[in-house]
Amino acid sequence: MGTKRSTMLVDPLRQGLPPVDPASASSAASCALPARYEAVREARQFTARTLAHWKLGDRSEDVCLVVSELVTNALRHALPSDTPRDHEPPVRLHLMHWSSRLVCAVRDPSGDGPLAAEPDGADLAAESGRGLFLVESFSDGWGWHPLAGTLRGKVVWALFHL
Repeated sequence: MGTKRSTMLVDPLRQGLPPVDPASASSAASCALPARYEAVREARQFTARTLAHWKLGDRSEDVCLVVSELVTNALRHALPSDTPRDHEPPVRLHLMHWSSRLVCAVRDPSGDGPLAAEPDGADLAAESGRGLFLVESFSDGWGWHPLAGTLRGKVVWALFHL
């Protein structure tokens, strides 16, 4: 990813997060995810490998769960039903590590914001409909922003304090 495109992704993230000195970012990694549900497993594996490399394995379970939910939501709700499987991967996972924070961000082509289910109406035993509840429960904060510049869509992010 070029610096300009990276800046367009990270700048909106910085606007919604507590102040972070960009110079203190120690690591970043990203991967493209195809428009198929096997991409959720690929995202979990990528996250686990990356966190192990960054020596953050103690947060791996929570972070992988949140990444799974964010990627599942992008695949289920943000892609047009006619998205070709062989087309350029429409979803991208970004992991950004600062000394005391980790941000997981999932970029997708939809400009529509994610909708969290009503907490009192949520069936916690249901197989679906609780993804953002889990994101909120296992992360230290989450949000979303439309992408700026030439990029279309949005980024949904989750913050973890380390």
